[in-house]
Amino acid sequence: MTNTMSNRDVATYRGRVDIGFAVKQSREAMGYSVEDLSLTCGLTGAEITRIELGADVDPARLRRIAAALQMPTSAFRLAPFNSAKPRNPGR
Repeated sequence: MTNTMSNRDVATYRGRVDIGFAVKQSREAMGYSVEDLSLTCGLTGAEITRIELGADVDPARLRRIAAALQMPTSAFRLAPFNSAKPRNPGR
């Protein structure tokens, strides 16, 4: 039996999203280099690289990248604005 997981499956394995992988995959799908995305969203190339490596997951930066790539922030599993604590309806 072979294990045939796509890149997207690997990124979301067990419900966990690798945000850096999702950013890089989205950038490449749009045909952008790191420099292209940097110019479009106003972040430095170093900041984008840190995000893609998973070393930085600042929501404000991720929103700027999502806007530059013309995609919803949910593509990176982010709330559109500051998210509140989850509610516990049982209490």
